[in-house]
Amino acid sequence: MTADGMSGNNATPSPGRQALLDAAISVVAKKGLRGLTYRSVAEEAGVTHALVTHYFGSRDAFILEALQSTIAEAERGVFAEDQTLDQFASPLSEFISRERELLVFQYELVLESLRRPELVEPIHKMYEDVQRSTGEQLSRLKVSDEDGALVRLVVAALDGLFLRHLVDGDRESTEASVAVLRELLKRSDSALDR
Repeated sequence: MTADGMSGNNATPSPGRQALLDAAISVVAKKGLRGLTYRSVAEEAGVTHALVTHYFGSRDAFILEALQSTIAEAERGVFAEDQTLDQFASPLSEFISRERELLVFQYELVLESLRRPELVEPIHKMYEDVQRSTGEQLSRLKVSDEDGALVRLVVAALDGLFLRHLVDGDRESTEASVAVLRELLKRSDSALDR
């Protein structure tokens, strides 16, 4: 194999790390965490399982790296720097529909962390990252939250909306709930821009 990921004269490029992580996320979304093997990821990505093994030292390292990649993607999908309070978390249902596999993967790991103590810390870190980015977004929107309680409430509400939408796919209900959340943020005693 050459340095550019090609092997032989008529070779096709091998997928990079992110393509394999995306394949892992897809496998977990379809088969659950117990269905995640190097072979199942290789099949999903259209490569040999040896290539997957080459990129990732252990299944747990693979899972944790995939989790990190989903967190960054979810943060980009929900919040935009130029959002106003009237656009907060808009359009959430579109993001959920587009990134269904990513969210199912995250929830699979959340549930698995109840059975596997080694996943508890990464899941706590995931929620800390989500709370941090949500707090930063609310701060940009001039909504203060000195003790972090409002941020935790908003994260819990969004988390519930994600999960509910994954189950029922009701776009209208999701968007109506997000609209109510925006109104509550506007009316809260902590909103500075009244």
